[in-house]
Amino acid sequence: MITDTMYIGSGDITALLSDIHSSSYAKLLQRFVSGEKPHYNALASPIDALRTGAILEDVYGKTLPFCYVSQYKVQSIEMDVFKASLDFAEIDEGKLKTFIELKTVSFDEYFDKIVPLESDSEKLAYVRKYKKHYYNQVQEQLYCSGLDQATLAFLCVFEYNDEKNWNREIKDNEITRVTIPRDGTVIEQIKSRGEIFQLLKDYHIK
Repeated sequence: MITDTMYIGSGDITALLSDIHSSSYAKLLQRFVSGEKPHYNALASPIDALRTGAILEDVYGKTLPFCYVSQYKVQSIEMDVFKASLDFAEIDEGKLKTFIELKTVSFDEYFDKIVPLESDSEKLAYVRKYKKHYYNQVQEQLYCSGLDQATLAFLCVFEYNDEKNWNREIKDNEITRVTIPRDGTVIEQIKSRGEIFQLLKDYHIK
């Protein structure tokens, strides 16, 4: 059914905010009206980075307290075309309190670029400048969840060996957390670009 694919997820935000004549925007629009839901299985991906990221996400999740739920679904009340899956959502008395978005980065980038960042402001500035696609993704998640801030966590990748990664013990100095506050300007840009998609969805569910 065509409405099955009429959603904008956090992973679509880079394409959504790209030039409307770009191939990435065109692919998003095509997927949106295709009616064929994509099925991803990152754990079986032949791409090392994707597969390793999925493995380490699972491993990292096991280090968190029981109050964290993986792949927690949220949807915007204001514009229901927007929805997101939160990597790790902290639930308190049945309510979403905060969430963590986990990203894996290479050994060189982690220790050469991220570790030297000392203050929270330096970390946030780095994300805004060099990881803007992650920053925008978290803004969409904040919009859908209604929260004021969340955590973007960078986890260092040492190697692409599945067995070793499944058995890895993550140490404190191998992960860096960055607090991402709600950015009204970016959220307004996301909402503006999403208006045509919302209209398409509304038209097809009359």
